[in-house]
Amino acid sequence: MYFTYIIRSISYPRKTYIGFTTNIENRLKYHNQGRVPSTKNFVPWKVEFYAAFSDRLSAMRFEQYLKSASGKAFSSKHFGIR
Repeated sequence: MYFTYIIRSISYPRKTYIGFTTNIENRLKYHNQGRVPSTKNFVPWKVEFYAAFSDRLSAMRFEQYLKSASGKAFSSKHFGIR
């Protein structure tokens, strides 16, 4: 399985990050250990949302969609994520 996820910084609640992985638990640990350059300054993180996909391409496409303007509007409307 492949997962597209949105995490939110606990210390800086206005900061979110969108990504995809095959293991959400391990990926969240990497973020919280400061091992991801784009999130290391805003640790700790918590998972706000994730979606499971059977193939890598679908997860990657959904990640790219969520990073677009219409995807941000979608996640705000449907998940309350801003």
